Amino acid sequence: MNKSISSRELPWKQSRYGFAGFVFLSLLVLWFVLRLGLFLAFRPAGLTLTDVLRAFASGLQRDFFVALVETIPLLFWLLILPDRRFGSAGHRIFFLGGCFIFWFAQIFLLFAEFFFFDEFKSRFNTVAVDYLLFPREVFINIWESYHVGVVLLICFALSIGWMFAASKLFGSIWERPFPARTRLLHLAAVSALALILAPTIGLKGAHVSDDRTLNELANNGAIAFVAAAWTHNLDYGAFYKTMPKDEAYRRVRQMLAERGTQFAAEGESIRRRVSGDENRPRLNVVVFLEESLGSEFWGCLGRTNTLTPEMDKLAAEEGMLFTNIYACGNRTVRGMEGVLSSFPPLPGDSIVKRDRSDNVETVARILKREGYATVFLYGGHGLFDRMRSFTLRNGYDRFIEQKHFMHPTFTTIWGVCDEDIFGRAIEEFRGLSQTGKPFFGTILSVSNHKPYTYPKGSIPEDPDQRREENAVKYSDHALGQFFRAAKKEAFWTNTLFVVIADHGARVYGKQSIPIHSYEIPLLMAGPAVIHGPSRVSQLGSSLDVSPTILGLLGRPYESMFFGLDLLKSQPEEGRAFLNHNRDIGMLTRDRLVVLGLMKTVEFYEGEPKMVDMNLLTQPTATDRELERNTIAIYQVADDLYMHQLYRIDPKL
Repeated sequence: MNKSISSRELPWKQSRYGFAGFVFLSLLVLWFVLRLGLFLAFRPAGLTLTDVLRAFASGLQRDFFVALVETIPLLFWLLILPDRRFGSAGHRIFFLGGCFIFWFAQIFLLFAEFFFFDEFKSRFNTVAVDYLLFPREVFINIWESYHVGVVLLICFALSIGWMFAASKLFGSIWERPFPARTRLLHLAAVSALALILAPTIGLKGAHVSDDRTLNELANNGAIAFVAAAWTHNLDYGAFYKTMPKDEAYRRVRQMLAERGTQFAAEGESIRRRVSGDENRPRLNVVVFLEESLGSEFWGCLGRTNTLTPEMDKLAAEEGMLFTNIYACGNRTVRGMEGVLSSFPPLPGDSIVKRDRSDNVETVARILKREGYATVFLYGGHGLFDRMRSFTLRNGYDRFIEQKHFMHPTFTTIWGVCDEDIFGRAIEEFRGLSQTGKPFFGTILSVSNHKPYTYPKGSIPEDPDQRREENAVKYSDHALGQFFRAAKKEAFWTNTLFVVIADHGARVYGKQSIPIHSYEIPLLMAGPAVIHGPSRVSQLGSSLDVSPTILGLLGRPYESMFFGLDLLKSQPEEGRAFLNHNRDIGMLTRDRLVVLGLMKTVEFYEGEPKMVDMNLLTQPTATDRELERNTIAIYQVADDLYMHQLYRIDPKL
């Protein structure tokens, strides 16, 4: 110990373990400040004082556990480093440098988690895990969307401030020796306490109320991230409710039985033949997967100050508008999975990104068996989320992406602007129509995405404002421009055009699956099959898009799809399959069944178009039947995928 130190100084100031305790307490304060900031900025309405206290108490427990875990590496270092080296000049530089980097990262994560919560109303979840796989796109998007330079300066200043406070409090810790036994006891005690607390920290997250947002506030970002990463490739049967396999298939077959369909085999199969007229012409099909273009923006779906005048006009004058459609997730790959493969959104990764998707059923495969040419157009990089790989392995002849645009007029980190990709689509479809073969084209847009910018002059609004509402207006403008151009082409008269959002724009709502933020538009047009404006109120989801398209074409085909033809199904058959983080569910009229990790189940009641769905505390026999049907759908989907049976073609 330094002999110049006054004997009146408190011993904890002379102890490296006092410093470790200061790190631990600083983490608790940091996360409390974050939770308080999130609460003040995003607190749900109608909370009671008891709800709030439970949220903060549960949050403190989770923060306490994570702070213990993050302190253990420091204690381990103090154990293995000999006393004679602890106070050396070289170690002091290394130690203080490491502390600065640690606190800079912790404070930066504080800001990152706040901004993440602002967009997704969630702690770090599967989106955060996915984004780590594509750091270039994500980093540049963050840099263009937020004041990152200012945030980094604040992080630097606060880190320096913490180091200054620590040096004042613990400037005399370098020469006090600690026996190896004492160092080991400190590490063992903290590790034992962390192990004791570990069973109280569930993978599913905090549950302090019936409000999803408050439960997210009570969670800890590090725990949420680890849970999301840990369950990325989970064993479905180990974490979710199941039933006997034969019962699951029996229930699913009952749910998929439709007029004009016949199952191709008995037992554990959902393959079926759909009747039609072989003499019907093979019409072209074009599907627009519109980035984040949720129902909340569309005037024809209820918004008073519409942001989609072009699509409103198309719906009013000549389109078939489906008014009760839900996305199956809140990621683009979920939209692709639902619309193209009519496949339920299993927990974990979408099948677009999974490793057993070399040969799965898609609408492109069905049409290719009918002799169609197929093309997928995407403004970004096909490597992102493995989009190019999935499409080319599952029915598409070509994949056009950003590298195929030699002279784009405008780009962001996510790709070329919508006007560029829609203009290229017109050229591609013109060329395909001249071959005499029918074609199926899919277009995935990118402009309605942060940083919400677009070519100047396209719409009156200034793109430098980087406002979501303006990006929506631009997306609608580009769609209107496409349809005006398409009407001048020869293929207009024999093509079915379908516009659907891949998912909604924001996540909001108290349910485990926030149902209101999942509402999306579905609009179909084309004089060959849509002969005038109409509205369809049948409940459906992304999974029902392809069966409905094929129903409008009217030709016979074979199917493995989990969706239904919305124009054939009865009102009582309407349902939507949904995924949010690790929760999966099924919506039917005024009931929502949610299956969660650790074999949990929740029931909600209320017509989502009319009221906010509330947790049902006493489910009825009918609710239990819906629960069993929900279990069956996801269990069968998992079984078919894992055994590589979601296919009709035996070979690629």
